[in-house]
Amino acid sequence: MFEFITRLFGGSEGSKNKAKERLRLVLVHDRASLSPGLVEALEEELIQVISKYLEIDEEGLEVNFDEGDDSVALIANIPVKNVKRKM
Repeated sequence: MFEFITRLFGGSEGSKNKAKERLRLVLVHDRASLSPGLVEALEEELIQVISKYLEIDEEGLEVNFDEGDDSVALIANIPVKNVKRKM
């Protein structure tokens, strides 16, 4: 969770990218009617589970929600670096 917060508020990203990420999270919360804490927890758990099987680029990870007429879809863009052969 600390890494996500660091990416959101600090790190080597420029101000433009930070603002864009904050706005994206606000829009996700509004569209899906989810609390900010729930979205953060969801993203962190996705990273944990997927990292068991794949080496991923967490910097490039994007989690979005797409709202339809009567449903909300979770859309995750997860850049994969390598597949872990051994567990």
